[in-house]
Amino acid sequence: MEQNKLDKKILDMLNKGNVLTLATSVGGNASAANIYYYNDGFDIYFFTFNPTRKAEQIRVNPEVQCVVRPDGEEGIKELQITGYAHQIKDPDEAEKAKKNILSVTKAFQNQMDDEFLQKNKITGYYKIVPTVIKYVDFYSDPQFEWKEFPQNQKSLLSNIASKFLKKVGLYFREMRAPFFTATIVPVALGASVFYYQTGVFHWPYFWLSLLGAILAHAGTNVANDYSDHITRNDEVNKLFSLFNGGSRVIQAGLMSPTQAFVYAIALFASVIWIGLSLNASLHGAYFALSPLLWIGIAGIALGIFYTANPFRLSYHGLGDIAVMLGFGPVMALGTHYVQTQAMLPMETWQYPPAIIASIPVAILVGLILFINGFQDFIADREVGKRTWVVRLADSGDIADFAKPFNVYKISIYITFLYILVLGIVGFFYSQISSPWVLLALIPFILVRKGIKSGEEWLDKWSSKDADRQKLPYELLPVNVTHIGTHLTVGVLLILGYFLGGII
Repeated sequence: MEQNKLDKKILDMLNKGNVLTLATSVGGNASAANIYYYNDGFDIYFFTFNPTRKAEQIRVNPEVQCVVRPDGEEGIKELQITGYAHQIKDPDEAEKAKKNILSVTKAFQNQMDDEFLQKNKITGYYKIVPTVIKYVDFYSDPQFEWKEFPQNQKSLLSNIASKFLKKVGLYFREMRAPFFTATIVPVALGASVFYYQTGVFHWPYFWLSLLGAILAHAGTNVANDYSDHITRNDEVNKLFSLFNGGSRVIQAGLMSPTQAFVYAIALFASVIWIGLSLNASLHGAYFALSPLLWIGIAGIALGIFYTANPFRLSYHGLGDIAVMLGFGPVMALGTHYVQTQAMLPMETWQYPPAIIASIPVAILVGLILFINGFQDFIADREVGKRTWVVRLADSGDIADFAKPFNVYKISIYITFLYILVLGIVGFFYSQISSPWVLLALIPFILVRKGIKSGEEWLDKWSSKDADRQKLPYELLPVNVTHIGTHLTVGVLLILGYFLGGII
């Protein structure tokens, strides 16, 4: 009987209100927001944009707390709700949530109906299932009453597993792991060139070299997030996507700037340990003066000072060059040197073929950064980040992207011309290259597709009635195509040198 009376009091208050305060938290980074809601019994539904801080935090930690205090209540009356929130995936349930939320407020109807936002999964509907509801009436007796929902509680094992997996996923997101192909390609290419030259290979040192390079890449990404937060570059970037604008973990409240900084330090410390250990194994001392030591120092410096003080290379138009060097010759040479010292320590290091082979990969990885800079243009210009896209396109209120896109086209054509020449040279000078590298011309099909898409996009951008808030997202197919071009060219170059070594 008492429980039924409590249920009625809770439901009366839920039905009377339409705004609640929602609190979320990840790793000690708390967030709170007032949101419109409707309730179906004790379950609560609301609408928000998926990139918002609260939505991002719910994906990592679904445990939430809410406060409902309807207007017009005398005294101190409120509901304090603890529960789990999740995004509604079922289309029918989402449509029902939309209809009911619109009965509460039509403030977001334009956004809810926007096909562009729906297509790009910007809008979302969420459900909160309570585990405990605390009814507070400060001037009654009792002042506090609790209703528990054991059916909504998660088991201890499920909670532990879920939190562990989400935490691991968060750290991988901050590292931007899907882009590690930019590291795997030059490392594997340097090793493949060595195999082409010698016909031998040291697998343990290859895997150690690859691990060190991936950690260096991860450290660079995390340090980049920290530095771009300090300069507000990522804060003011409203056109972020999977390919630009950073990982967003700081902006989403998933990591504090301090946590990101410590994470970057830990990653670079791991790289340094691996590099020094390799140097000690190959030369007898951690700090033995060797090409590997200097290559490692160069790589770490490029990674740290890409966005960090005092050089901030990417803020002065040198970021593209830093990326080309780091994810081209530096990684290829480092791997090639380690293989040489492991297998043929008494022979002279024949490094020119590794540098020559890495040039196409270096240009293509630099162009990934370059084409991604189109979406970053507004934010970069606002914080004084003078990338080459900003320098070339900054012509007033509306960016003139024709100039940087011409640079992109010319650069990519030069890259494939270089590959053609490299393959032809392989027929006559096998000590320099292998004719099998001509396989890397096949992805030119992707290049034509990407350039055509980019030119169509430029036409839209130049039109008088262009929606320049949404158009940058329509360039994403070009971003994807170019990343695919870099990867396939790299893989086919690796295959070309490998085939040259066995045939």
